[in-house]
Amino acid sequence: MQQQYRIRKNGHFRFVYRKGRHAAGKLMRVHYARGRRLQVGFSVSRQVGGAVTRNLVKRRLREAFRALIPGLANGGYVVTANPEAALASYAELAAQLKLLLAKLDAFRVKA
Repeated sequence: MQQQYRIRKNGHFRFVYRKGRHAAGKLMRVHYARGRRLQVGFSVSRQVGGAVTRNLVKRRLREAFRALIPGLANGGYVVTANPEAALASYAELAAQLKLLLAKLDAFRVKA
């Protein structure tokens, strides 16, 4: 995923948590706050596993999100992985991410 889409500052993460809406599933929770440009941050805690496992989960989530970027509305997104995400395959993570984004009405309306 390109650098322009990344959220890196703690203040921006907190803004999305505070002002946005969220949808939760077994594998992850997605927060969404409207904004001028599309940005995303990923949060994977130590409860998910060791460094190798956390990085694997983050890579899978980034790739799943990257595939959905063309159809998403502008705004800030924060994806937080649950411990069950460590055992999930890429297909399971991608399917749940798409489902949670649909619950948040984060996809652009096609006219």
